[in-house]
Amino acid sequence: MSTAPPQARTTRTPRAGGMFRALRHSNFRLFFVGAFLSNAGTWMQSVAQSWLVLQLTDSGTWLGVDTFVATAPGLVLTLVGGVIADKVDRKRLLIYTQAGAGLSALALAALVWAGAIRWQGAARRPTDVWMVLVLSFVTGCCWAISGPSYQAITVDLVEREDLANAIALNSSQFQLARVAGPTLAAVTMKLLGMAGCFFANGLSYAAIVAALSRVSFERRGGAPAAAEKAGKAEAARRSMRNDLAEGFRYVRGRPRVGAVLLCSAVVCLFGSPYIVLLPLFARNVYGWDEAGLSLLMGTAGGGALVGALGLAYLGDVRRKGLILLAAMLSAGTCIVSFASAPSPRVAVPLLFLAGTSMVSFFALGNTLIQQLVTDEMRGRVMSMWILTFIGTLPVSGFLSGAAADRFGPRPTLAACGLVVLLFGVATAFGNPRLREM
Repeated sequence: MSTAPPQARTTRTPRAGGMFRALRHSNFRLFFVGAFLSNAGTWMQSVAQSWLVLQLTDSGTWLGVDTFVATAPGLVLTLVGGVIADKVDRKRLLIYTQAGAGLSALALAALVWAGAIRWQGAARRPTDVWMVLVLSFVTGCCWAISGPSYQAITVDLVEREDLANAIALNSSQFQLARVAGPTLAAVTMKLLGMAGCFFANGLSYAAIVAALSRVSFERRGGAPAAAEKAGKAEAARRSMRNDLAEGFRYVRGRPRVGAVLLCSAVVCLFGSPYIVLLPLFARNVYGWDEAGLSLLMGTAGGGALVGALGLAYLGDVRRKGLILLAAMLSAGTCIVSFASAPSPRVAVPLLFLAGTSMVSFFALGNTLIQQLVTDEMRGRVMSMWILTFIGTLPVSGFLSGAAADRFGPRPTLAACGLVVLLFGVATAFGNPRLREM
Protein backbone atom coordinates (compact mmCIF):
# COMPACT_ATOMS: atom_id res chain seq x y z
CA MET A 1 0.00 0.00 0.00
CA SER A 2 1.46 3.36 -0.96
CA THR A 3 1.65 6.21 1.49
CA ALA A 4 -1.10 8.81 1.16
CA PRO A 5 -0.04 12.13 -0.40
CA PRO A 6 0.25 15.07 2.01
CA GLN A 7 -3.09 16.57 0.99
CA ALA A 8 -4.88 13.25 1.62
CA ARG A 9 -3.42 12.61 5.03
CA THR A 10 -5.48 12.59 8.17
CA THR A 11 -6.54 16.02 9.39
CA ARG A 12 -7.15 16.83 13.03
CA THR A 13 -9.71 18.77 14.94
CA PRO A 14 -7.97 20.44 17.86
CA ARG A 15 -11.08 20.43 20.07
CA ALA A 16 -11.09 16.63 20.34
CA GLY A 17 -9.14 15.14 23.20
CA GLY A 18 -9.21 13.13 26.38
CA MET A 19 -11.42 10.08 26.26
CA PHE A 20 -12.22 10.59 22.56
CA ARG A 21 -8.90 12.02 21.39
CA ALA A 22 -8.43 9.46 18.59
CA LEU A 23 -11.54 10.91 16.93
CA ARG A 24 -9.56 14.05 16.07
CA HIS A 25 -8.27 12.02 13.11
CA SER A 26 -10.80 12.47 10.32
CA ASN A 27 -10.04 9.09 8.75
CA PHE A 28 -10.63 7.32 12.05
CA ARG A 29 -13.94 9.18 12.53
CA LEU A 30 -15.20 7.96 9.16
CA PHE A 31 -14.18 4.39 9.89
CA PHE A 32 -15.64 4.58 13.42
CA VAL A 33 -19.13 5.63 12.23
CA GLY A 34 -19.24 3.20 9.31
CA ALA A 35 -18.07 0.30 11.45
CA PHE A 36 -20.65 1.06 14.15
CA LEU A 37 -23.56 1.00 11.71
CA SER A 38 -22.33 -2.22 10.13
CA ASN A 39 -21.73 -3.90 13.49
CA ALA A 40 -25.20 -2.94 14.72
CA GLY A 41 -26.63 -4.73 11.70
CA THR A 42 -24.44 -7.75 12.39
CA TRP A 43 -25.76 -8.02 15.94
CA MET A 44 -29.32 -7.70 14.67
CA GLN A 45 -28.67 -10.72 12.47
CA SER A 46 -26.93 -12.58 15.30
CA VAL A 47 -30.09 -12.44 17.43
CA ALA A 48 -32.42 -13.30 14.55
CA GLN A 49 -30.26 -16.09 13.13
CA SER A 50 -29.68 -17.85 16.44
CA TRP A 51 -33.43 -17.73 17.13
CA LEU A 52 -34.14 -18.99 13.60
CA VAL A 53 -31.80 -21.97 14.03
CA LEU A 54 -33.23 -22.82 17.46
CA GLN A 55 -36.83 -22.63 16.20
CA LEU A 56 -35.96 -24.67 13.10
CA THR A 57 -34.09 -27.48 14.85
CA ASP A 58 -35.05 -27.26 18.55
CA SER A 59 -31.44 -28.20 19.28
CA GLY A 60 -28.44 -26.69 21.03
CA THR A 61 -26.22 -28.88 18.89
CA TRP A 62 -27.40 -27.13 15.73
CA LEU A 63 -26.75 -23.76 17.37
CA GLY A 64 -23.20 -25.00 17.84
CA VAL A 65 -23.03 -26.23 14.24
CA ASP A 66 -24.10 -22.79 13.00
CA THR A 67 -21.32 -21.23 15.06
CA PHE A 68 -18.92 -23.85 13.71
CA VAL A 69 -19.58 -23.21 10.03
CA ALA A 70 -19.47 -19.42 10.53
CA THR A 71 -16.12 -19.52 12.30
CA ALA A 72 -14.38 -22.58 10.83
CA PRO A 73 -12.98 -20.57 7.88
CA GLY A 74 -10.93 -18.68 10.44
CA LEU A 75 -8.84 -21.79 11.09
CA VAL A 76 -7.20 -21.38 7.66
CA LEU A 77 -8.21 -18.11 6.07
CA THR A 78 -7.29 -15.85 9.00
CA LEU A 79 -3.60 -16.74 8.68
CA VAL A 80 -3.80 -16.27 4.92
CA GLY A 81 -5.58 -12.97 5.50
CA GLY A 82 -2.74 -11.84 7.77
CA VAL A 83 -0.18 -12.36 5.03
CA ILE A 84 -2.47 -10.62 2.54
CA ALA A 85 -2.91 -7.71 4.96
CA ASP A 86 0.85 -7.13 4.93
CA LYS A 87 1.11 -7.25 1.13
CA VAL A 88 -1.97 -5.79 -0.57
CA ASP A 89 -4.19 -2.73 -0.40
CA ARG A 90 -6.06 -3.27 2.88
CA LYS A 91 -8.72 -0.77 1.89
CA ARG A 92 -9.68 -2.60 -1.29
CA LEU A 93 -9.59 -5.98 0.45
CA LEU A 94 -11.94 -4.73 3.17
CA ILE A 95 -14.37 -3.19 0.68
CA TYR A 96 -14.67 -6.42 -1.31
CA THR A 97 -15.07 -8.70 1.70
CA GLN A 98 -17.59 -6.44 3.47
CA ALA A 99 -19.64 -6.23 0.28
CA GLY A 100 -19.60 -10.03 0.06
CA ALA A 101 -20.87 -10.39 3.63
CA GLY A 102 -23.63 -7.89 2.89
CA LEU A 103 -24.80 -9.87 -0.13
CA SER A 104 -24.90 -13.02 2.01
CA ALA A 105 -27.20 -11.29 4.52
CA LEU A 106 -29.50 -10.10 1.74
CA ALA A 107 -29.68 -13.64 0.34
CA LEU A 108 -30.79 -14.99 3.74
CA ALA A 109 -33.40 -12.22 3.97
CA ALA A 110 -34.78 -13.22 0.57
CA LEU A 111 -34.96 -16.93 1.50
CA VAL A 112 -36.84 -16.27 4.74
CA TRP A 113 -39.16 -13.68 3.18
CA ALA A 114 -40.03 -15.97 0.25
CA GLY A 115 -40.81 -18.88 2.60
CA ALA A 116 -38.01 -21.06 1.25
CA ILE A 117 -36.89 -21.55 4.86
CA ARG A 118 -39.90 -22.87 6.80
CA TRP A 119 -39.41 -22.34 10.50
CA GLN A 120 -42.87 -21.69 11.97
CA GLY A 121 -45.67 -23.92 13.23
CA ALA A 122 -46.79 -27.08 11.49
CA ALA A 123 -44.96 -26.10 8.30
CA ARG A 124 -41.61 -26.13 10.12
CA ARG A 125 -38.98 -28.00 8.12
CA PRO A 126 -35.78 -28.61 10.15
CA THR A 127 -33.81 -29.70 7.09
CA ASP A 128 -34.03 -26.13 5.78
CA VAL A 129 -31.25 -25.28 8.22
CA TRP A 130 -28.73 -26.24 5.51
CA MET A 131 -29.45 -22.95 3.69
CA VAL A 132 -28.67 -20.97 6.83
CA LEU A 133 -25.45 -22.92 7.31
CA VAL A 134 -24.24 -22.33 3.74
CA LEU A 135 -24.70 -18.58 4.04
CA SER A 136 -23.06 -18.62 7.48
CA PHE A 137 -20.04 -20.26 5.89
CA VAL A 138 -19.88 -17.64 3.11
CA THR A 139 -20.05 -14.82 5.65
CA GLY A 140 -17.43 -16.56 7.79
CA CYS A 141 -15.04 -16.69 4.83
CA CYS A 142 -15.45 -12.94 4.30
CA TRP A 143 -14.83 -12.23 7.97
CA ALA A 144 -11.79 -14.50 8.16
CA ILE A 145 -10.07 -12.95 5.14
CA SER A 146 -10.78 -9.37 6.21
CA GLY A 147 -10.20 -9.79 9.96
CA PRO A 148 -6.44 -9.15 10.10
CA SER A 149 -6.77 -6.11 7.82
CA TYR A 150 -9.64 -4.79 9.94
CA GLN A 151 -7.47 -5.06 13.06
CA ALA A 152 -4.24 -3.84 11.47
CA ILE A 153 -5.59 -0.70 9.79
CA THR A 154 -6.15 1.07 13.11
CA VAL A 155 -2.46 1.93 13.19
CA ASP A 156 -2.84 3.42 9.69
CA LEU A 157 -5.61 5.78 10.81
CA VAL A 158 -4.08 7.44 13.89
CA GLU A 159 -0.71 8.54 15.26
CA ARG A 160 1.21 6.11 17.45
CA GLU A 161 0.44 8.02 20.66
CA ASP A 162 -3.30 7.69 19.98
CA LEU A 163 -3.21 3.97 19.15
CA ALA A 164 -4.33 2.67 22.56
CA ASN A 165 -7.21 5.15 22.64
CA ALA A 166 -8.21 4.28 19.06
CA ILE A 167 -8.28 0.56 19.87
CA ALA A 168 -10.38 1.21 22.98
CA LEU A 169 -12.79 3.45 21.04
CA ASN A 170 -13.03 0.89 18.26
CA SER A 171 -13.93 -1.69 20.87
CA SER A 172 -16.45 0.78 22.33
CA GLN A 173 -18.29 1.22 19.05
CA PHE A 174 -18.44 -2.54 18.62
CA GLN A 175 -19.86 -2.96 22.12
CA LEU A 176 -22.31 -0.09 21.60
CA ALA A 177 -23.46 -1.97 18.51
CA ARG A 178 -23.92 -5.04 20.74
CA VAL A 179 -26.46 -3.02 22.73
CA ALA A 180 -28.13 -1.28 19.80
CA GLY A 181 -28.24 -4.33 17.52
CA PRO A 182 -30.24 -6.70 19.78
CA THR A 183 -32.58 -3.85 20.77
CA LEU A 184 -33.25 -3.04 17.13
CA ALA A 185 -33.62 -6.76 16.39
CA ALA A 186 -36.43 -7.13 18.93
CA VAL A 187 -38.31 -4.17 17.43
CA THR A 188 -37.64 -5.21 13.84
CA MET A 189 -38.79 -8.81 14.36
CA LYS A 190 -42.03 -7.55 15.90
CA LEU A 191 -42.72 -5.09 13.07
CA LEU A 192 -41.14 -6.66 9.97
CA GLY A 193 -40.46 -10.26 10.93
CA MET A 194 -37.20 -12.15 10.94
CA ALA A 195 -36.42 -11.36 7.31
CA GLY A 196 -36.40 -7.66 8.24
CA CYS A 197 -33.38 -8.18 10.50
CA PHE A 198 -31.41 -9.92 7.77
CA PHE A 199 -32.35 -7.25 5.23
CA ALA A 200 -31.31 -4.45 7.62
CA ASN A 201 -27.96 -6.14 8.18
CA GLY A 202 -27.38 -6.43 4.45
CA LEU A 203 -28.00 -2.71 4.05
CA SER A 204 -25.80 -1.86 7.04
CA TYR A 205 -22.74 -3.17 5.20
CA ALA A 206 -23.17 -0.26 2.80
CA ALA A 207 -22.15 2.05 5.66
CA ILE A 208 -18.73 0.47 6.16
CA VAL A 209 -18.16 0.17 2.41
CA ALA A 210 -18.95 3.88 1.99
CA ALA A 211 -16.67 4.83 4.89
CA LEU A 212 -13.80 2.72 3.57
CA SER A 213 -14.21 4.28 0.14
CA ARG A 214 -13.62 7.75 1.59
CA VAL A 215 -10.77 7.19 4.06
CA SER A 216 -7.10 7.53 3.14
CA PHE A 217 -4.88 4.86 4.68
CA GLU A 218 -1.33 5.67 5.69
CA ARG A 219 1.24 3.12 6.87
CA ARG A 220 2.64 4.59 10.09
CA GLY A 221 6.30 4.00 10.61
CA GLY A 222 6.57 1.92 7.46
CA ALA A 223 8.71 2.29 4.37
CA PRO A 224 8.19 5.21 1.98
CA ALA A 225 5.99 4.61 -1.02
CA ALA A 226 8.91 4.15 -3.43
CA ALA A 227 10.64 1.66 -1.19
CA GLU A 228 7.36 -0.15 -0.62
CA LYS A 229 6.78 -0.48 -4.34
CA ALA A 230 10.34 -1.62 -4.93
CA GLY A 231 9.92 -4.35 -2.36
CA LYS A 232 6.74 -5.77 -3.88
CA ALA A 233 8.57 -7.80 -6.50
CA GLU A 234 10.70 -9.48 -3.88
CA ALA A 235 7.69 -9.97 -1.60
CA ALA A 236 5.78 -11.62 -4.42
CA ARG A 237 8.50 -14.25 -4.77
CA ARG A 238 8.23 -15.31 -1.17
CA SER A 239 5.92 -18.21 -0.60
CA MET A 240 2.86 -18.03 1.63
CA ARG A 241 4.28 -20.87 3.71
CA ASN A 242 7.47 -18.95 4.43
CA ASP A 243 5.52 -15.88 5.44
CA LEU A 244 3.40 -17.86 7.89
CA ALA A 245 6.46 -19.64 9.28
CA GLU A 246 8.14 -16.29 9.79
CA GLY A 247 5.17 -15.09 11.80
CA PHE A 248 5.27 -18.15 14.07
CA ARG A 249 9.03 -17.75 14.58
CA TYR A 250 8.52 -14.12 15.47
CA VAL A 251 5.98 -15.00 18.18
CA ARG A 252 8.04 -17.92 19.48
CA GLY A 253 10.97 -15.57 20.04
CA ARG A 254 8.83 -13.14 22.04
CA PRO A 255 7.41 -14.91 25.13
CA ARG A 256 5.30 -11.96 26.21
CA VAL A 257 3.40 -11.98 22.92
CA GLY A 258 3.00 -15.76 23.16
CA ALA A 259 1.62 -15.51 26.71
CA VAL A 260 -1.09 -13.06 25.66
CA LEU A 261 -2.04 -15.26 22.71
CA LEU A 262 -2.31 -18.37 24.94
CA CYS A 263 -4.53 -16.61 27.48
CA SER A 264 -6.73 -15.35 24.66
CA ALA A 265 -7.12 -18.86 23.26
CA VAL A 266 -8.27 -20.23 26.64
CA VAL A 267 -10.70 -17.38 27.29
CA CYS A 268 -12.19 -17.75 23.82
CA LEU A 269 -12.43 -21.53 23.94
CA PHE A 270 -14.15 -21.69 27.32
CA GLY A 271 -15.56 -18.17 27.73
CA SER A 272 -17.37 -17.67 24.41
CA PRO A 273 -20.15 -20.24 25.18
CA TYR A 274 -21.74 -17.60 27.42
CA ILE A 275 -22.94 -15.98 24.16
CA VAL A 276 -23.47 -19.16 22.12
CA LEU A 277 -25.81 -20.65 24.74
CA LEU A 278 -27.91 -17.54 25.40
CA PRO A 279 -30.75 -18.69 23.09
CA LEU A 280 -31.08 -21.84 25.24
CA PHE A 281 -31.07 -19.79 28.44
CA ALA A 282 -33.73 -17.46 27.01
CA ARG A 283 -36.12 -20.13 25.73
CA ASN A 284 -35.43 -23.30 27.73
CA VAL A 285 -34.28 -21.93 31.11
CA TYR A 286 -36.32 -18.72 31.45
CA GLY A 287 -39.21 -19.49 29.05
CA TRP A 288 -38.74 -16.25 27.09
CA ASP A 289 -39.33 -15.46 23.41
CA GLU A 290 -37.03 -13.67 20.96
CA ALA A 291 -37.48 -10.40 22.87
CA GLY A 292 -36.01 -12.12 25.92
CA LEU A 293 -33.04 -13.27 23.87
CA SER A 294 -32.57 -9.69 22.69
CA LEU A 295 -32.58 -8.58 26.34
CA LEU A 296 -29.87 -11.08 27.28
CA MET A 297 -27.65 -10.24 24.31
CA GLY A 298 -28.16 -6.52 24.84
CA THR A 299 -27.27 -6.88 28.52
CA ALA A 300 -24.01 -8.65 27.69
CA GLY A 301 -23.33 -5.91 25.16
CA GLY A 302 -24.09 -3.19 27.70
CA GLY A 303 -21.54 -4.62 30.10
CA ALA A 304 -19.02 -4.86 27.31
CA LEU A 305 -19.67 -1.22 26.39
CA VAL A 306 -18.97 -0.09 29.95
CA GLY A 307 -15.69 -2.02 29.94
CA ALA A 308 -14.63 -0.58 26.60
CA LEU A 309 -15.49 3.00 27.58
CA GLY A 310 -13.67 2.57 30.88
CA LEU A 311 -10.51 1.52 29.09
CA ALA A 312 -10.89 4.38 26.62
CA TYR A 313 -11.15 6.81 29.54
CA LEU A 314 -8.11 5.36 31.30
CA GLY A 315 -6.07 5.48 28.09
CA ASP A 316 -2.59 3.96 27.99
CA VAL A 317 -2.62 2.43 31.48
CA ARG A 318 0.41 0.88 33.17
CA ARG A 319 0.59 -2.78 34.22
CA LYS A 320 -1.62 -3.92 31.36
CA GLY A 321 -0.61 -7.54 31.94
CA LEU A 322 -1.80 -7.47 35.55
CA ILE A 323 -5.11 -5.88 34.57
CA LEU A 324 -5.44 -8.45 31.78
CA LEU A 325 -5.18 -11.29 34.31
CA ALA A 326 -7.66 -9.57 36.65
CA ALA A 327 -10.16 -9.32 33.80
CA MET A 328 -9.65 -13.01 33.02
CA LEU A 329 -10.34 -14.01 36.64
CA SER A 330 -13.40 -11.77 36.75
CA ALA A 331 -14.77 -13.23 33.51
CA GLY A 332 -14.49 -16.80 34.81
CA THR A 333 -16.15 -15.90 38.10
CA CYS A 334 -19.04 -14.04 36.45
CA ILE A 335 -19.72 -16.82 33.93
CA VAL A 336 -19.90 -19.46 36.68
CA SER A 337 -22.17 -17.21 38.75
CA PHE A 338 -24.46 -16.43 35.80
CA ALA A 339 -24.85 -20.12 34.96
CA SER A 340 -25.71 -20.90 38.59
CA ALA A 341 -28.00 -17.93 39.26
CA PRO A 342 -31.40 -18.98 40.67
CA SER A 343 -33.45 -16.40 38.74
CA PRO A 344 -33.22 -13.94 35.83
CA ARG A 345 -33.21 -11.07 38.34
CA VAL A 346 -29.89 -12.33 39.68
CA ALA A 347 -28.54 -13.63 36.38
CA VAL A 348 -28.94 -10.48 34.27
CA PRO A 349 -26.58 -8.27 36.36
CA LEU A 350 -24.02 -11.09 36.37
CA LEU A 351 -24.28 -11.31 32.59
CA PHE A 352 -23.61 -7.56 32.45
CA LEU A 353 -20.44 -8.00 34.53
CA ALA A 354 -19.33 -10.93 32.39
CA GLY A 355 -19.57 -8.70 29.32
CA THR A 356 -17.50 -6.01 31.05
CA SER A 357 -14.78 -8.48 32.00
CA MET A 358 -14.59 -10.18 28.61
CA VAL A 359 -14.24 -6.99 26.59
CA SER A 360 -11.69 -5.58 29.03
CA PHE A 361 -9.60 -8.70 28.54
CA PHE A 362 -9.72 -8.57 24.74
CA ALA A 363 -9.18 -4.81 24.47
CA LEU A 364 -6.11 -4.97 26.71
CA GLY A 365 -4.79 -8.01 24.85
CA ASN A 366 -5.27 -6.25 21.52
CA THR A 367 -3.41 -3.17 22.76
CA LEU A 368 -0.54 -5.24 24.14
CA ILE A 369 -0.11 -7.13 20.88
CA GLN A 370 -0.23 -3.96 18.78
CA GLN A 371 2.40 -2.26 20.93
CA LEU A 372 4.75 -5.24 21.18
CA VAL A 373 5.08 -6.10 17.46
CA THR A 374 6.89 -4.31 14.65
CA ASP A 375 5.07 -2.64 11.76
CA GLU A 376 6.20 -5.13 9.13
CA MET A 377 4.98 -8.11 11.19
CA ARG A 378 1.75 -6.60 12.49
CA GLY A 379 -0.59 -8.21 9.97
CA ARG A 380 0.80 -11.70 10.56
CA VAL A 381 0.80 -11.42 14.35
CA MET A 382 -2.68 -9.88 14.37
CA SER A 383 -3.86 -12.82 12.29
CA MET A 384 -2.65 -15.10 15.09
CA TRP A 385 -4.42 -12.91 17.65
CA ILE A 386 -7.65 -13.19 15.68
CA LEU A 387 -7.04 -16.92 15.22
CA THR A 388 -7.06 -17.43 18.99
CA PHE A 389 -10.77 -16.62 19.06
CA ILE A 390 -11.99 -17.19 15.51
CA GLY A 391 -10.03 -20.43 15.37
CA THR A 392 -11.31 -21.70 18.73
CA LEU A 393 -14.95 -20.67 18.23
CA PRO A 394 -15.77 -23.60 15.91
CA VAL A 395 -14.71 -26.11 18.55
CA SER A 396 -16.16 -24.09 21.41
CA GLY A 397 -19.53 -23.49 19.76
CA PHE A 398 -20.03 -27.06 18.57
CA LEU A 399 -18.94 -28.78 21.79
CA SER A 400 -20.81 -26.40 24.11
CA GLY A 401 -24.01 -26.78 22.06
CA ALA A 402 -23.75 -30.58 22.08
CA ALA A 403 -22.91 -30.60 25.80
CA ALA A 404 -25.92 -28.37 26.52
CA ASP A 405 -28.19 -30.90 24.79
CA ARG A 406 -26.66 -33.69 26.87
CA PHE A 407 -26.17 -32.06 30.28
CA GLY A 408 -28.21 -28.86 30.08
CA PRO A 409 -27.09 -25.26 29.49
CA ARG A 410 -26.48 -24.44 33.17
CA PRO A 411 -23.91 -27.19 33.98
CA THR A 412 -22.22 -26.76 30.61
CA LEU A 413 -21.67 -23.03 31.01
CA ALA A 414 -20.65 -23.34 34.66
CA ALA A 415 -17.95 -25.86 33.72
CA CYS A 416 -16.64 -23.57 30.97
CA GLY A 417 -16.43 -20.60 33.32
CA LEU A 418 -14.62 -22.70 35.91
CA VAL A 419 -11.90 -23.59 33.38
CA VAL A 420 -11.35 -19.88 32.61
CA LEU A 421 -11.15 -19.10 36.32
CA LEU A 422 -8.69 -21.89 37.14
CA PHE A 423 -6.44 -21.13 34.17
CA GLY A 424 -6.40 -17.47 35.17
CA VAL A 425 -5.32 -18.38 38.70
CA ALA A 426 -2.58 -20.69 37.39
CA THR A 427 -1.31 -18.03 34.98
CA ALA A 428 -1.34 -15.27 37.59
CA PHE A 429 0.87 -17.29 39.92
CA GLY A 430 2.97 -19.09 37.32
CA ASN A 431 3.81 -16.34 34.83
CA PRO A 432 5.47 -13.32 36.47
CA ARG A 433 6.58 -12.04 33.06
CA LEU A 434 2.95 -11.48 32.10
CA ARG A 435 2.06 -9.89 35.45
CA GLU A 436 4.87 -7.36 35.06
CA MET A 437 3.90 -6.17 31.57
